[in-house]
Amino acid sequence: MITLKDPVTKVPLIGPVQAKKLEKLKINTVKDLLYHFPHRYDDFTQIKPLASIRVGEKTTIKAPVTALTQHFTRTRKSYIMATLADDSGSIQAVWWNQPWIKQTLRVGQNYYFSGKVAFFSRKLTLTSPDYELENTETIHTSGIVPIYPEGEGISSKWLRSRTNAVLKILGYKELNETSNQETELDNYPLEFRKKYNLLYLPLALSWIHFPNNFGEVSRARERLAFDELFGLQLKNQHRRQSWENRRATYSLNLEKNKTAIQKFITSLPFTLTNAQKNVTQRISEDLKRNIPMNRLLQGDVGSGKTVVAAAAVYATYLSGYKSLLMAPTEILARQHLRTLSELFKVSAKLKIALLTGSTKPTSHNLQESNLVIGTHALFHSPAELKKVGLIVIDEQHRFGVKQRGKLVDKGIETNKALTPHILSLTATPIPRSIALTVYGDQDLSVINEMPPGRKPVITWLVPGKKRPGALMWVKEQIKRKNHQAFIVCPFIEESEHETLQTVKAAKAEFSRLQKDVFPDLILGLVHGKLKAKEKNEVLVKFRNGELHILVATPVVEVGIDIPKANLMIIEGAERFGLASLHQLRGRIGRSGEQAYCLLFTSTHNPEQNQRLNAMRKYHNGLKLAEIDLEIRGPGELFGTRQHGFWDLKIASLSDLRLIEKTKNAAREYGKIRNI
Repeated sequence: MITLKDPVTKVPLIGPVQAKKLEKLKINTVKDLLYHFPHRYDDFTQIKPLASIRVGEKTTIKAPVTALTQHFTRTRKSYIMATLADDSGSIQAVWWNQPWIKQTLRVGQNYYFSGKVAFFSRKLTLTSPDYELENTETIHTSGIVPIYPEGEGISSKWLRSRTNAVLKILGYKELNETSNQETELDNYPLEFRKKYNLLYLPLALSWIHFPNNFGEVSRARERLAFDELFGLQLKNQHRRQSWENRRATYSLNLEKNKTAIQKFITSLPFTLTNAQKNVTQRISEDLKRNIPMNRLLQGDVGSGKTVVAAAAVYATYLSGYKSLLMAPTEILARQHLRTLSELFKVSAKLKIALLTGSTKPTSHNLQESNLVIGTHALFHSPAELKKVGLIVIDEQHRFGVKQRGKLVDKGIETNKALTPHILSLTATPIPRSIALTVYGDQDLSVINEMPPGRKPVITWLVPGKKRPGALMWVKEQIKRKNHQAFIVCPFIEESEHETLQTVKAAKAEFSRLQKDVFPDLILGLVHGKLKAKEKNEVLVKFRNGELHILVATPVVEVGIDIPKANLMIIEGAERFGLASLHQLRGRIGRSGEQAYCLLFTSTHNPEQNQRLNAMRKYHNGLKLAEIDLEIRGPGELFGTRQHGFWDLKIASLSDLRLIEKTKNAAREYGKIRNI
């Protein structure tokens, strides 16, 4: 008897050689083998008469072998030819370099044959078909046949045979819908399974591999997808509970400072939108509570997230506590320094320090500061940051869970266990399904309203043949209207890979544009390999109007605020997700003038062009993210596969119905199991 925890070598006919090959498919145990699911199925439920089959189709027939011969080509390649016949006609089958088939097949015996139909010697032929003897168990040639992700030396046929053997040994193939006991493998309470209409797990594993119909496939997938999402929801629930079980945070006296906070808001050179007011109110309520806030604030580029964060920082300052603000890049950190210094200069006298890899204030300055803005350098600061009441994390998805936790620990004094409030910001639009699953341990607020005066950016999709004309139009706009432009390239250096040689690279494009296209304009170059000081020097020039065009990589996706930048060209636009394109587009049009975004593409793929055309139609980041999630999947959408959230084999993070179901189920299960 074998168990799910046993190494895969315990499975009959799997030795060390096969086990080594299975490792590459991440199959190490018996359970791994059962959880290596089919990615599609061949439907061989209909057995066709020989007279009805057609060239090019993949089919299954049932017929006796009427003749079996071995042949050789002029180059001595061998092939076995069989003649198959039924009442409607005949067909031949051919197997190349498989001489043992002559000893395996028997003339006069009935077999199931499945394979692709082609012409050979001007006759209809099944090429290298699988075959199984009639009146025996068939798993390769009739019914619904699973097709698996394969590896070197590991075929779907081989995986079917070994998976079938395991299911038999474990007794799963003998189960039916009345089998519903509570076991070590399926430890959900029986009533819980009934309430959520969950198929018994061993039966689901049997059906996902060898279903009798596609209804069984659907029910098995529903159960297995439920398990994957349910596991994520339990983790979220545990993290949320752990967070809320922490000792009380610093007490922020917002009632006492209500007038001062309101005065700060009215001193701003603009009026908050209703969305900003609502979110500010929610954050204020969080800051009054005796457990630390853990809120994620989502809003498009330019929607005013920083102002909302500034109000929270100011409230923290008035209560006598320090705030930390961490950004993923020095560019963004410096942008926050400029923005917040400007916001606080009228009614507040906060002392602000900048801590980055290239800027290291003294320990005294850090201690004296009311707000410390920094990058990853905050992790490594030797100074003990006392009385940290609030931590703001910008573009929070660019930091791992452990990194965020490390920053929280940095804000906890060695002699106290008080946890700072956490406010995370992101301009990456997060679909509701992702928010409920990946960020389910945080409270979510959305700024779904843009400040008045910003016109939607007009977006065009520009094919290769119109590229020269588009560049000349950009040049005219710069000269006539004194606009500035971004030109964004996917790569820093040109690629030697054949398929990527047509993709524009920032360094080469900067030289070509300066020399051949814009010789009378001044261009700058920014990319990730430049030192922080060099990047900053170029950006200061661009901000001051000393450069007409900034050629850059997507490093400018966050943290660049150039009022006169009203033009953006994105090279190789098909290589970007819609969320990234939307964020890049958000860098322009901030002065209230009409802005234009030109998506340069060389693709002739209709699906890609349809996806990019969504940029012309929609200006709502959330809508674009939903489209991207459906087309490209979450790992591509967020540009990362960290923390195992994307490592789903069956479930989809776009399945909002099942996500909400598992969220409710996890809450109930936690009560049942006292989790």
